[in-house]
Parts: sequence; C-alpha cells; structure tokens
Amino acid sequence: MKNREFDQKFDREGPQNFCSERATIVDRQGASENKNYEPNPTLSKTDSSSCSSIKTKISEGVLLVDKPRGKTSFSLVTALRRLTRIEKIGHAGTLDPFATGLMVMLIGKNFTRLSQDYLCQDKEYECKMLLGISTDSYDCDGQTIATSPLIPTLADIEKALLPFQGTILQTPPMYSAKKVDGKKLYELARKGIEIERKPVSVTIKTTLLDYTYPYLTLNVACSKGTYVRSIAHDLGNLLGCGAHLSELRRIRSGNFHIKDSINGIHLYDHR
Repeated sequence: MKNREFDQKFDREGPQNFCSERATIVDRQGASENKNYEPNPTLSKTDSSSCSSIKTKISEGVLLVDKPRGKTSFSLVTALRRLTRIEKIGHAGTLDPFATGLMVMLIGKNFTRLSQDYLCQDKEYECKMLLGISTDSYDCDGQTIATSPLIPTLADIEKALLPFQGTILQTPPMYSAKKVDGKKLYELARKGIEIERKPVSVTIKTTLLDYTYPYLTLNVACSKGTYVRSIAHDLGNLLGCGAHLSELRRIRSGNFHIKDSINGIHLYDHR
C-alpha cells in the first residue's frame, strides 16, 4: 500500500483497524512494501518485555503510551529514542508532569510531520478538583494563594457546571506555554508578572462523576487549546470557594483511547 493510501485508510477507518487490543504500532515500511502486512503483535500493558518488542520491531508509526505521574512528556520521547535508536520522535499533545494518561507518540518523520493534524483533534479527560484552595498555577504544582471554608452543596455544583457546556470563551492561565508578544506566559508568571490575556473560544462538555467534599471529579471532553485547570479555577470562583486541579488523566485523543495504550513506566526500565 502506498504511503498516501495508508494515511487515508488510517484517517478514514481510525486506529481500531491498526490497533492490537492494547497498543498501536503502525509500521509504515511494512505496510508500504507488503500488501499482506499486519500490524505488530500485542504489547502488554504490564509486561516490561514489551519494550523489547518496541526496540526490535518498530520502524515508524504511532505508539499509544499511558504516561505515569511525575514524568515529563519529553522524557517519553527520550526513552523511545533510546529504545528504538530513531531520532525523529514527537507527540500529539503534552501532559504536565503531575498528569497521567494517553500520550500519542509519533515515531519517524512520516508521522512527526503529521503532528499538527493530531494536535488539532479533540481530547477527553477525567479530572479531580480540590475545592477550597486556590493556587497561582490553577493546579497542584502551584503555590496556595487563597483558602475558603465554604462548602458548596451538590445543587450548587450542578448549577455552577451549567456555564461549562458547549462553546465558551476561556482565558488562558498565566502558567501556560501560550505565547504573547513572543514570550511564553509561564516565563512571565515565574517573574511575578501578570499580563492581560485574550479569551479563546473553546468547546467543552463537562460531566459530573462524583462529589465528595472537598473533591469534585469530572469528565471533560474538549476541543484543542482547552485548559482543564482553568475550568477548575473558574469553577471554583463561580462557587465562591476557589479550587484547583489536583489530578488529571487523559483518556482519549481523537479516536485513540487509553485502553489501547501500553504502560509508560516500562519505557524507563530499559536503559
């Protein structure tokens, strides 16, 4: 199958036709040279020997990885470069170190060149918010700037979530990589500088999963450019008690799902 035809088939039919039950590895070279090509075999979520399969069998493609907490997104790139000896590796959207979940890793130049296409896909998260404590970064890595003893009722929560549905305007947080006049906002924030940011149109759907004060758990499906920690911060302000994002897990990116990923912790086992 020609490369262009392969791309079209992948985009048209989605990852399910190229996924093993737990991991996606699309070998372009094999697909382009062998019309009877089949995707690489299953890589276990929990078996660290799957790293050996990556090392010996992958040439280029898409690999779905469940990023562990405390690891940077770029550390996955470094680990895969070490395993595969392939320099051209990127991903389709970063996760903060405290966050976990789906990272769509793009291996080889034929896939890294498609990174913007993957980046533009909608995403879905499960997140936990801690009510009563506001931080400067809107998440658990920031410094506490305010606390409140106010305890919202379930009815308060349900009412406050109503504005967080559909297309809304969201102001990017200061602690973000978004650039204003050529400077990343977090670089200014670290210097104690706060500047005006233009609200950005995003589309979101929030679903209440659990509320046991002080923790509020939501499912958030959203468009590109949405900051889930801004949802936590804005929701806390609307409730009058403040809040920050304490846990974040990406479960979907476009048609790719966390259930098809491998456990990223094993990528660090092979040095």
